[in-house]
Amino acid sequence: MNTIKSISEFHRLLSLQEPKHPMVSVINLAESIFLEDEVWKGFVNRFYCVALKREAKGKIKYGQQHYDYDKGVLSFTAPNQVQHLDLQTIECGSGYLLIFHPDFLMKHPLARSITKYGFFSYATNEALHLSAEEEDDLITILTKIDKECAPIDRHTQEIILSQIELLLNYSKRFYERQFITRKNNNHQLLINFEELLNKFFENEQTDLLTVQHVAKQMNLSPNYLSDLLRVHTGQNTQQHIHEKLIEKAKERLSTTNLSISEIAYALGFEHSQSFSTLFKKKTTMSPLEFRQSFND
Repeated sequence: MNTIKSISEFHRLLSLQEPKHPMVSVINLAESIFLEDEVWKGFVNRFYCVALKREAKGKIKYGQQHYDYDKGVLSFTAPNQVQHLDLQTIECGSGYLLIFHPDFLMKHPLARSITKYGFFSYATNEALHLSAEEEDDLITILTKIDKECAPIDRHTQEIILSQIELLLNYSKRFYERQFITRKNNNHQLLINFEELLNKFFENEQTDLLTVQHVAKQMNLSPNYLSDLLRVHTGQNTQQHIHEKLIEKAKERLSTTNLSISEIAYALGFEHSQSFSTLFKKKTTMSPLEFRQSFND
């Protein structure tokens, strides 16, 4: 796997001049030309990427699946995510690419808070589609970031990072808007999600149900599914799983004579203590106390 370690190296691979700032850059895609290099067949970046694409064409491979590169308008990539580009079909089109190194965030609150932006782990096919007005808002921010990249002074980092944080907060708002405007499609996803949970708990399990398993079954990335559920239901995927698990546990505690350990194992827990801890956290009672209160 090829690794692109620096902003400068990325510029070179796009046939661009040296970046104005060594840790952050706003690239005009219309001026970029991909060098015929083996690196694009499989690579990871050491930096964050925010791509605002217009009229881009081609295919991009994310994991084991190909997606139309021109479907998404705004997409996000965290450091060290594996990517593949097909230079035979790719065309940059127009748009902008914001790239910034994690070290640029050091000693700034964004270094910690950037993890709350789940869309850096969304799949390519879960890109954000913007209205013309939303696109203009983000381009204005990108223009300000580019302007601040040179000359560099003691205020540069703070000003640029405040603009990056503003762009990310706008993006979060626009994603939530997208979740809502796609209400009909998402309604079916919610139905499928509920059916998947019910099916899983119909029989005894050998493993605990995980967010990753549910997301994979629905062909969504874990963060996208959790964010979608949170917007529509107020709870993320893990909270829904726990809610269903407690529901099934209460059912078995109240209608069967199975021991606590047997119920824990049937629900996928390797250790009954882990099950008891979760049950008490969610209900304020231990499984045994719940059974006794139910029978009183």
